[in-house]
Amino acid sequence: MCGIVGYVGPKSTLDVLLGGLRRLEYRGYDSAGVSIIAPGSGLQTRKKAGKLDNLVADIEAHPLPISHIGIGHTRWATHGAPTDTNAHPHLGGSASKLSLIHNGIIENFAELKAELLAEGTKFSSETDSEVAAHLIAREYEILGDLPTAFAKVVNRLHGAFTILVIHEDEPDVVLAARKNAPLVIGLGDGENFLGSDVAAFVEHTRRAISVGQDEIVILRADSVQLQSFAGAPVTFEEFTVDWDASAASKGGWSSFMAKEIADQPQAVADTLMGRLNSDGSVRLTEVDGLSVADIKAIDRIIMVACGTAAYACDIAKYAIEKFSRIPVQVELSHEFRYRDPIVTPNTLIVAVSQSGETMDTLMATRFAKEQGAKVLAICNTQGATLARESDAVIYTHAGPEVAVASTKALTAQITAGMLLALFLGQNRGVVAQETLLQLGQELLKMPARVTKVLENLDDVRALGREMANAKSVLFLGRNVGFPVAMEGALKLKELAYIHAEGFAAGELKHGPIALIEEGQPVIVIVPSPRDADSLHPKVISNIQEIRARGARVIAIAEVGDEQVGHYAEHVIFVPQSENIFSAILTVIPLQVFALELSTAKGLDVDQPRNLAKSVTVE
Repeated sequence: MCGIVGYVGPKSTLDVLLGGLRRLEYRGYDSAGVSIIAPGSGLQTRKKAGKLDNLVADIEAHPLPISHIGIGHTRWATHGAPTDTNAHPHLGGSASKLSLIHNGIIENFAELKAELLAEGTKFSSETDSEVAAHLIAREYEILGDLPTAFAKVVNRLHGAFTILVIHEDEPDVVLAARKNAPLVIGLGDGENFLGSDVAAFVEHTRRAISVGQDEIVILRADSVQLQSFAGAPVTFEEFTVDWDASAASKGGWSSFMAKEIADQPQAVADTLMGRLNSDGSVRLTEVDGLSVADIKAIDRIIMVACGTAAYACDIAKYAIEKFSRIPVQVELSHEFRYRDPIVTPNTLIVAVSQSGETMDTLMATRFAKEQGAKVLAICNTQGATLARESDAVIYTHAGPEVAVASTKALTAQITAGMLLALFLGQNRGVVAQETLLQLGQELLKMPARVTKVLENLDDVRALGREMANAKSVLFLGRNVGFPVAMEGALKLKELAYIHAEGFAAGELKHGPIALIEEGQPVIVIVPSPRDADSLHPKVISNIQEIRARGARVIAIAEVGDEQVGHYAEHVIFVPQSENIFSAILTVIPLQVFALELSTAKGLDVDQPRNLAKSVTVE
C-alpha cells in the first residue's frame, strides 16, 4: 500500500519527490522520507513519522542540497510501528551508502535477517525492508556491480514487493524490482521517473510503461532498461495517461472526497461514453477477447472484489441475473481461493478493483485462471496489473480518486456492471431486445439524474452535522438497496469511526431488531412504489416496526413517493429511475452524510486512520 517515487534527471529531485509523494499520500501516511545523492555531499536521507507535512517541515528547517537523483516513500505500516526509525528509506551497509524503499511484505525476512545477524550486521529498525537494504549492500561489496547484486538479492526475496535502490558510488542510476506489487515508469525528455502509480509523475509526463511481474528496471536519465529476474531482456510498450495533474488536485474543494463526490456525473458519463448508443444498444469493444460462443457457454459468473468494490458487485449481480439469466455469486477476494471453490472453463470471473493492484483480487483471479476460467476485469487504472492479466477489461474512466474512501469509483463500477449486464443480455437473447434497449436508454439518463441528486443535498448535510455525536447508525435496504445500505455503513465506519451496520430489511425481525432502542438513527433505502412487484410495502412495514420501538428514521426515497413521509422523520428524495439503476442515485446521499458527519467531528475525511487506498498486500 505504500507510495513510492523515483527520479533521475535535470530537475530539482526534491521538488519531484515531494510533489509525487503528495499525490501518492493516499497510499499510506504513517510516515514519509526521501533519499537523494548530491554532488560533493553524497547520499542524504530525511524521514519523519506522521504525514508528509512533517517531513516537509523538517526539510525546510534543515535544507537538503541540490540533487538530480533520488527516491521517496510514504508508508502504510506493516512490520514495525510508524516511527522515525521505521520510516523509509532504509540504509544498507556499514558505510550507509545504499538507500532502499519498499512497498509490500518480504515473507522470508526472518531467516534472511538471522543470516545477517550471524555476520554481525547491525539493524536500526523493526522493518522487513531493512533486511533487503543490507543484503544488497553486502552483495555489492562482494560483486562490485550494483545491478548484478540487486538481481541476486531480489531473487532471494519471497512475498510481495516493489523495491527501489540508489547507491552513492553509482549516482546516475535508480534500480527497481517488482513482484506482486505495482510499479510504473514515467518517460521524459532527458529524465525518467518511477512510481507506485502514474500519479507520482503525471505532473511531468503522461508517457508511461507498466512494469511486469518479476521484472527489474535499470533507470538512468537517458535510458530505460527492463530485464527479468533471471536477467533476460524484456520488451515493453508505452501508453499515454488519459488525465493530467489537475485531475488529481482539489481544485478549490474542501477535500478530495468532496471533489470526487461532485465528479460523479462526469465519471458515470465517461464510463458510458462510446459504449452505450442512443438507441440503448451496448458495444463493449474491450471484451472482444470473449467471443459470442464464449459468452453463450458461460454457465456461471463469479464476481470477486474487496470492500466498496464488493458492494458494486452485489449490485451488479441483480442486473446480470435479470438481463442474462446467468447465475452470479459474489465472493470476497481474500476468501475465494482458500475454500477450494468450484471453477470450470465455463465460469466467467469478473474481478473489480479501482486500482487494479488489490493483491487479494489479483491472487483470486490468478487462481481462477489456473482452473481454466476466463477473467474480465472492471478497473479504473490504465496499465494496472489486473487489467494486463485479464482476458478482457472494462475501464471505468472515473479519473484519479485520491480520497481513501471510494465515491466516484463506486458509481462508475456500478455503471460498468450495468453495461456488462445489458451486453450479456443482448448476446444471450433470453430477454426481449426491446426491453434491453429501453433499459439502455434509461441508463443514458443517469448522469443527468446524478447531477440532480447532487443539487439537492442540503438536508443531508444538515443531518450529518446534527448527528455528529451519534454512537451508532443502522442502515436498511432491500434488493439493490441492501448493498447500498452496507456501503453506507462502511462509509461511516471508515470516516467517522462509529459503529454502523447495513442489513437486509427483511432480515430485521430475525435478530437485528434487538438493536433498536429509543432514538436509534436508522437510514432506510426505500424502493420505488411504481413497480407492480415492488418491495415498497414491505419496506414501509419495516419502517413501522422500528418506529414502534423508538427508532429515528431517515428515508432515501424517489421523488413522488408520498407514502414514505408519513412514517419517516426525514425523507431525502432522489430522481425516479429504473429500480435496477437506483443504486447509482441512492448511494450518493450516504456518501455526503458520512462526509458531513466526519467533518463535523473534525476528522480527516481524505486520510482516515489506519487505512490506505490501494491494498497491495494479502
